Amino acid sequence: MTFQPVVPVIALLVIAVVVIALRLLTMRRLHAAAGARWSTVWRWSGLTLAVLLILIAAARPGIEHGEHTGVTAPRSAQNTNVFFIVDRSSDSAIEDFADRQSRMSGIRNDIEGLIDRYPKARFAMISFASRASLDWPLSEDAWSLKPEVARVAPYAASRADEDVNAAAAANVLRYQLIAAGQQYPESESLVFYLGSGAPGSRAPQGEFEPSRNSIDGGAVFGYGATQNESGLRRIAEQLGVPYVDRDDRRPIAESAPASGAAQSTTAATASGVADRTELYWLFTLVAAVLLLFELFASIRDLRRTRLARRDVAL
Repeated sequence: MTFQPVVPVIALLVIAVVVIALRLLTMRRLHAAAGARWSTVWRWSGLTLAVLLILIAAARPGIEHGEHTGVTAPRSAQNTNVFFIVDRSSDSAIEDFADRQSRMSGIRNDIEGLIDRYPKARFAMISFASRASLDWPLSEDAWSLKPEVARVAPYAASRADEDVNAAAAANVLRYQLIAAGQQYPESESLVFYLGSGAPGSRAPQGEFEPSRNSIDGGAVFGYGATQNESGLRRIAEQLGVPYVDRDDRRPIAESAPASGAAQSTTAATASGVADRTELYWLFTLVAAVLLLFELFASIRDLRRTRLARRDVAL
C-alpha cells in the first residue's frame, strides 16, 4: 500500500496531533460531566474514529499493480500535474460564446477535453472571482473529477462582481505548484487558465508570480466577445504560457501542449510505473456511517431534552 496525501505529510501529521489532543480533552470533559457511562464512551470513540478515518483518507492510500521502479515519490503513469484555474465570476454566465452559449459552458467543455487530452495525469482545480478556492486537490481521480466539473457554475451575481481579481488564484496556485514539486520531484506541471480576464472589474488586478521553473506548459484561454484580452495576455506572460482566444472554435487538443501525459499508456507501463487503485473512498464511507450514527444520537438527545423541558413546564 502506498500513500499520496492531498496536503504535505507534515501538515497532515500536525492536523492529526491537534485533532487527537482536542478529542482527548473532550473525553476528559465528558467524563467529568457525565461520569464513565458506556454510551458516552462509545459515542466519543465513534466520532473520534470517524475523524481519524477522514485523516487517513486525506493521505490517499492505494494499492499499486504491476512494476514500480525507482525510489522517488509515487507517480502517475505519465507523471504530469495539470492545474485548472477557473473564472467563476458572474462574467462567466454571459452568453456570448460560440453559438450563444455561456462562457462557463465553453469552460466546462474545454476542461473535460483537457482531462481526456492528458490521460493518467494528476488534476487540480482552483476557482476564483474576488477570491480563490481550491475546489479539487491534486489527484489522479479523473473519473470523479468529471462530474464535479459538470456542476461548476458561475457564482451568484453581487456587488462583489466589481471586485473580481483576474489573478486572485495567484497565491493558491503558487503553493500548489510548490507542494506538487516536493511531492513529485520528477513531474511536470501544466497550468490552464480559463476565463475572461475580469473585463468589468474596478478592483486592482494582482499578478501571478510562480516559482522559477515551476510551470512546464499550459495556456491562457479567453472566452467571450468582451473579454479583457490585454489582461489575459498579461497573465499568459506572467505564467510563461501562450494566450489562446477560444472563440476560434478549434478543438481544445490543438491548443494544449504535448507532454508525457499525452503519450500512450503502453509506453508508460514499459517504463516501470505502476497503475494504482485508490482506497480513500472506503475510509470516507466508514466515516460517513459513523457520523450518521452520531447525528442520529444527537437528534435523539435533543428530542429527549425538549420533552423533558415540556414535562417540567406542565
